[in-house]
Amino acid sequence: MLFDLFITFFKIGLFTIGGGYAMIPLLQREVVEHKGWLKDEDFLDLMAIAQSAPGVFVVNMSIFVGYRVRGKRGSVACALGAAMPSIIIILAIALFAGSYRDNEIVENVFKGIRPAVIALILTPTIRLASKAGLNKWTWWVPVVTALLIWWIGVSPVWIILAAIVGAILYYILKLRKA
Repeated sequence: MLFDLFITFFKIGLFTIGGGYAMIPLLQREVVEHKGWLKDEDFLDLMAIAQSAPGVFVVNMSIFVGYRVRGKRGSVACALGAAMPSIIIILAIALFAGSYRDNEIVENVFKGIRPAVIALILTPTIRLASKAGLNKWTWWVPVVTALLIWWIGVSPVWIILAAIVGAILYYILKLRKA
């Protein structure tokens, strides 16, 4: 079982281009659909925790999944599996990148990969949004948040603090009505 955990996260780390959020569809497919280690709701909860914990998203996810499945040993196996491909690839790039740094073909390949990465991020986001309770009345929250961060340059820290204050106020008002 530990080897299965390691190999699963090694594959996820090896075949995902674009970083943590691009890994979400692969993570969900492997962990929820194929292996059945988590339910969709648990996957959403672990995603939220992994995003808020310091460190690399996929390593955080792997640690949480590994712990859920096999305890501390599972966490270590999954974390090693998730991190090893990146370490190997970075070492290979460091060895050979100097000669290809200004290569126009390599530059164009990376430009071509960008739209695929965006699609890889959007697909599970849209699918998981409905499971998180996002509906026609609440869709504006992530849209406004993204606009505040990208276009206006508001720090995500302020948005998180505002969301906490808003949630507390909402809860207090809801209690007073009851």
